[in-house]
Parts: sequence; C-alpha cells; structure tokens
Amino acid sequence: MLDIKHKYPTLRTAVAEAGIRVQPATAKAIREGKIPKGDPFEVARVAGILAAKQTPLLIPYCHPIPISHVGMEFTLGEGDIRVTATVSAIAVTGVEMEALTAASVAALTIYDMLKMLDENLIIEAIRLVQKRGGKSDFAERPKRQIRAAVLVMSDGVAAGKNLDTSGTIIKGRLLKEGLEVVEYRVIPDDRDRIVEQLKDFADHLKLDLVLTTGGTGFGPRDTTPEAMSLVTERDVPGISEAVRAFGQERTPNAMLSRARAGLRGTTLIVNLPGSPRGVTESLDLLFPAIFHAFPMIWGERGWEQSAEVSRA
Repeated sequence: MLDIKHKYPTLRTAVAEAGIRVQPATAKAIREGKIPKGDPFEVARVAGILAAKQTPLLIPYCHPIPISHVGMEFTLGEGDIRVTATVSAIAVTGVEMEALTAASVAALTIYDMLKMLDENLIIEAIRLVQKRGGKSDFAERPKRQIRAAVLVMSDGVAAGKNLDTSGTIIKGRLLKEGLEVVEYRVIPDDRDRIVEQLKDFADHLKLDLVLTTGGTGFGPRDTTPEAMSLVTERDVPGISEAVRAFGQERTPNAMLSRARAGLRGTTLIVNLPGSPRGVTESLDLLFPAIFHAFPMIWGERGWEQSAEVSRA
C-alpha cells in the first residue's frame, strides 16, 4: 500500500454510476412490483452501502477509511436502470473506489434479482462521475509568483559547527512549489537579530512569505516566539495550531512547540520546527492550502475558488 501519512484529512466525496440494460417488459415488472425476489432497488441499496464499507477487503490497495455517508439512487427508464452511488468521508485519501464498488455491487445485485426474467441483461458504463475534496482541489495558485525567504535560527549552524538540514528542506520545497526564494539566511538564536532580520524581509524586501526554522522550544536560547511578538502586527493562530495538531498525530512532542504565525504588512511569517522531520511534516500540511492566503492579503477580488473547498 502507498504511504499516505503525509496527507491531511479533508472532506472527500465521490459519485459513481452504473448502467443496466433491461427489456421493456422487465422495467414494467419492476414498476408493478412483480419481481419474484422482491424490490430490487431496496435490496441493491443495502448491498451498495455494505459494499462501500467493505471496499478495502475487496480491492487490495484501498486503505480502510471512516465512511460517513453512502447514498444510493436508482433511476428506472423504459429499457435501462441507472445506479448512482455517493460516498463521503473525512479522510486522508479519496473515496472514489468506495463509490465505484457501491455502484458495481448494487448493479450486480439488481442483475441477480432480474436474471430469471430477463436473459438479455447487460451491465454497462460503470464510471466515476465526480470526486472532490482532495489535495488537488486546494492546489490553485495565485495569479502572480510568491516571493519568499528562509530564515534559519541556530547557534550551531551560524557558528559553522553544524550543517543546516531543515533550512535546506524548506528552500527545496519552496522551489518545488514554484515560489521564488529571494533570501536564505542563517543567524544565531538571538532575539534582537531575529527581529532585525524579519523586519528587513517584511519592510525593505517586501516579501510575501517568510518561513523560519528553529528557536520554538523551551530552551534558554529559544526566543523565536518572543521575537515574533515584536514583529507581527496581526496574529494568524490557525496556521500554528494546525501545524501542532498535524504533528501531534505523528509525535507526542509536537505539543511542546511554541511556534507562531502572523502578518507584518503584507508579509506572512510562519515559524516551523527545528527538526528536519518536523519541517517536512509541516510543509506537507501548509502546501498547497496556504496559497489561498495571498490573494486575501493582496486584496485581490477576481480570484475564484469553489465554495465547497473554501471556507475563508
């Protein structure tokens, strides 16, 4: 199975359809309630719901997920039946296979209940109609390129005693996401130096995004949050809260982070952990959802996003 622990839960929905070709006489018998085995649609409804729940046992690479809703609908025409399955879950992976499995098993159930009356039954056109809520739904980029900086706070790295890993990870991820990395700097864990550097990024370079790493713990030299209180003009607590919650599901130490996020002018500053693992996990959470912040910061009006996706 694919490793999906780097993904975050979102509301996922998928709709799938299956078609069944029947003789007109069979359709007439369904309408008149003359099917010997009973109402095929009610039985197929239950079968589809059960199938959606059992998908990981039937399809080898599907992950077990907490399904929150399965809806089954049936449309009876003169010579055909359309089965529609809608599945929803708050999960880290999509529910399209659950929807397809529900539609398929429901169609098979109808086939089984009608086959004694109709030797020409055909199951056809099993397809995914719609899926939403995955990472790609949050991936729309702003209309102009984001200018960013990476700031590493570490006495050891600044003195040349240690190699910087976390800052390098951040820079690589920013470039991968298409941002322009204007500055990459390493400074000691000194509050005044941090304040000076953050103000330079925001006030003089007018950068859009600054990601910092280090200095967010309980150590006597961990002063990044205190520096942030002297720099930021508006707090953005949701970002740091989400980063801590995401990390807490992966390590019990994430709750010890004092990282903050905030705005100075139109510059968004986000503190990330000092460890390479913590940085990597935090970046997995931030991107691509954080892109939605910049059109709001810039005051742009024409940037559209689906109401199902955006709640800002």
